Parts: sequence; structure tokens; C-alpha cells
Amino acid sequence: MNEYRINGLTIKENLLQLAENGNKKFTESLHPGIENVLGIRIPALRRLGAQIAKDDWESYLQTADTYYMEERMLQGMVISQLKMKDTEAYLSLVARFVTIINSWSVCDTFDFYGKQRFVDENKKRVWLFLENWMKSDKEYEIRFGVVMAMAHYIDEEYIDNVLQWMDRICHEGYYVKMAVAWALSVCYVKFPQKTMNYLKENHLDDFTYNKALQKIIESYRVSTEDKEIIRSMKRKNK
Repeated sequence: MNEYRINGLTIKENLLQLAENGNKKFTESLHPGIENVLGIRIPALRRLGAQIAKDDWESYLQTADTYYMEERMLQGMVISQLKMKDTEAYLSLVARFVTIINSWSVCDTFDFYGKQRFVDENKKRVWLFLENWMKSDKEYEIRFGVVMAMAHYIDEEYIDNVLQWMDRICHEGYYVKMAVAWALSVCYVKFPQKTMNYLKENHLDDFTYNKALQKIIESYRVSTEDKEIIRSMKRKNK
């Protein structure tokens, strides 16, 4: 199969061109241990993704490479732009993307096409989809499930499910722990009493627990009085 081209260039040629106006050193500093980072600015990458989504995106996805971190990110951005009537076919594309995630930013720059509207139209199905990733033993697959659950399911109907899953996840990956802590801080902002009850009795490791408290304290949406209570709940280093 011929390599996909857009703007008269291959994807790698497009990316290398965009990288000329990027910030490689800064981006590398945000992704310790991740190889082959070009440092392309996110808005520029999103514009290319939107352009591909309006073009022959199937040919692009069939030939897409994963050498550069931004090549992985671009696949997610293209899938984010695809309006498909077949939910299962769409989730199949998302699943393929999830397996190539290799950094927090590749994970966190993705969202479903239509965002909350898509989730609301397929609430139970998408939740099962996310549960499948939260059951994984791979760091970025779990993070994907957690970040998407945080983005779309911290509501009256699913808050208990979210808290149960945050308590159930057990993985030593730094980016899993940080995602769980981040999600719990959002849970607290939206459902303070339920989350407080959970924080008083949970199975979180000390790092994740204390990081969740820290993120709650850093929130502008938490009162000074509540922050003092949260601060007093910190676990001491053993």
C-alpha cells in the first residue's frame, strides 16, 4: 500500500516541517524517558489532524507509523475528529489507538468525537469500554480509562462507580497514580461529601492518597476551611 500523503507530503514530512516551529527541548523535559519527541505545538498538530479527518483518514490510519511520539498523538487527534454512525466501529478505532499510547500527553490530548454528547448517547457502552482499560495491567491503558472516566463520568449517576474504580486500581506506574489522584480531586470538587467519606476509608497507597489531597488543596474551587481539614488528613511517611 502506498504511503498516505497530505499537502503533497508524507505524514513524517509534514511533522518534521511543523517541528521547525516547535519546542523540542521543552517538550522533552515534560516527557522524561520518552524517545523520539519532535516538540510540535499542540494547536498545529490538531490542525493537521482535522485536515486528515476530512481527507482519506482510513488510508492514513492503515499506514500510520508510531516512531515519533507526535505520530501516536496525531492518530488520536484524527480519531477525535471522526463522526461515525457505528459506535462499535468507532470504539474499535479508539481501542487501537489506546494500545499505542506511550506518554501522558498522547493519552490526555485525546477525547471522543462529540465529547460529552457522544458519551451521553452511549453512556453504558462507553463506561464498559473504559472499565476494560482500567482492568489493564499496562500503565497508559489504565491512565486512559481513568482520564476518560474523570472527564465524562463524575456525575450523579456514576460517582459511586468512579470512586469504586479509583479504589480498585492498583498499579505502580507513576502516571496511573497521578491520574487517580487527579480524578479524586475532581470528585471532591463535584461531590465533596461522598469523596470525603471515601478518603476517610480507602485502599489507596500513600503516594496516591497524599497526591489526591494535594490536588484538592490546590483547587480554587475548594474553600479555605475545607483545605485545612484536607491538609490535616495527610498520611505521615512511614
